[in-house]
Amino acid sequence: MIDFACKRFDLNEVIKCGLNLTKSDYKILQYLVFESKDVISSEEISKKLKIDVSTAQRSLKKLRDQGLVHRSQINLSPGGYVYVYSAKNRNELKKMILEIVNNWSKKVEDELNSWSKK
Repeated sequence: MIDFACKRFDLNEVIKCGLNLTKSDYKILQYLVFESKDVISSEEISKKLKIDVSTAQRSLKKLRDQGLVHRSQINLSPGGYVYVYSAKNRNELKKMILEIVNNWSKKVEDELNSWSKK
């Protein structure tokens, strides 16, 4: 929790809001960052997190589009392939989140500085 005068902010909520993530998006990101030791398919994620496969696939696409997860292709021996996912490096994710928070802080500072100009 982060205290800010009249309100406490849960860090998870700050991250979800800052990255514009749904509950499912964030649940998957957390799993990939903190629990998954290797690459994992959308089907495996859906089983582990007890969410629908299509929900997992939508969330993984969004997370990938935002640059939060990596996707690789594994070719199967009888033919075909499966996509597997892994989270970006924790330090890279931390840097991205801090940049969002710092940009927000700068906007607040700019707005407060504009008070003296009015």
